Amino acid sequence: MPLLGALYNYARWQVRDGGEAEDLVQETLAKALRAFDSFEHGTNFKAWIFRILRNTFLTSRTAISNSRTVFIEDHPDVLETADSGASPEAELLKRNDLAALRSALEQLAPQLREVILLCDLEELKYREIAAVLDVPIGTVMSRLARARQMLRQILTANSGGRP
Repeated sequence: MPLLGALYNYARWQVRDGGEAEDLVQETLAKALRAFDSFEHGTNFKAWIFRILRNTFLTSRTAISNSRTVFIEDHPDVLETADSGASPEAELLKRNDLAALRSALEQLAPQLREVILLCDLEELKYREIAAVLDVPIGTVMSRLARARQMLRQILTANSGGRP
């Protein structure tokens, strides 16, 4: 249960819809319960359940590369709530930064987006990400480097050339 929020956040990025994300997490948990006897004790449970989530997503969506555009303005619930002590100007800058980052993440290829989300948002180690994605650890490091480089380029281009 401590991973429920993390699973939902990752699912939400994958399917881009709150209801679908809840369904995906529910299906993932059901599969994990049915297959719990296959979990090897002493291994990383977080990587194991994230892999089930990813595989469930991939099998339920035949085209992972089919990316839909989501406008942040249409989903105000996605934005974080204001800090109680923040000035209106600081809050506006924070929201603009969040919107720019979300927009930049949306522009990444799905393979790059998922590796950066697993590493930087969910704080999985490279070895755990490799297990979740079923790719060599070198591929994880390569994709992560490319994803970060592309994010920098997108954010720099969108800010008028300022880093």
